[in-house]
Amino acid sequence: MEIYIDGDGCPVVDLTIKIAQENKIPCTIITDTAHIFNKEYAKTITVEKGADSADFKIANLVKENDIVVTQDYGLAAMCLSKKAKAINQNGLVYSDKNIDSLLMTRYIGKKARMSGIRTKGPKKRTKEQDKAFVTALQRLIDC
Repeated sequence: MEIYIDGDGCPVVDLTIKIAQENKIPCTIITDTAHIFNKEYAKTITVEKGADSADFKIANLVKENDIVVTQDYGLAAMCLSKKAKAINQNGLVYSDKNIDSLLMTRYIGKKARMSGIRTKGPKKRTKEQDKAFVTALQRLIDC
């Protein structure tokens, strides 16, 4: 088992690394050149900046039973197809039961934005979200 972090805009990098270290699980951050990470326990792989370049790198590296931390539904779907586990920054565990509706929601939102409809951005991160993430990630590790 290895934990991969989609480092492009991930608010739980440090929490993930801490949990990986406590559980003695290798951890790798994948990011493009727009982000710089130098974390002691985690290995960092930097890919060229480009649409979904970090996502495709993760999808190529991930294996069965690995865990991927991402807020990208498309990447989560690719990971699930390889029998890996995927979780978002708020503790939502992606599954075959919820990924289709999440992808459809993303599609509808993108279509609305392209037609000029403004959507709200994310709210400020809370400690409760961090706790939910830690709990869900530990559960995935224990499974």
